[in-house]
Amino acid sequence: MNDPGSSAGDSASVFEFPCRFPVKAMGLNEIDFSEHLLRLLAEHSESIDHDSMQMQTSSSGRYLSVTMIIEAHSKAQLDAIYTLLSDDARVLVAL
Repeated sequence: MNDPGSSAGDSASVFEFPCRFPVKAMGLNEIDFSEHLLRLLAEHSESIDHDSMQMQTSSSGRYLSVTMIIEAHSKAQLDAIYTLLSDDARVLVAL
């Protein structure tokens, strides 16, 4: 078990790469938001499971949550994906 005070480098051992990894992003419920996310993820992942993509709108219908499964090959790849999503103006939250 990892020590909660361990460094970020130690947390890389939590995953065995390659692995299937869910990436979730939320933004405004716009027609092309899911396609926009796919284009962003394609920059860092060649393997996106389109069939497992899940989308859910908020109760107000204003926001859209999209979960995509990718094949992750390294912690660096995941870090790059989350940096890209976090820096994108259309992505409000990346999980």
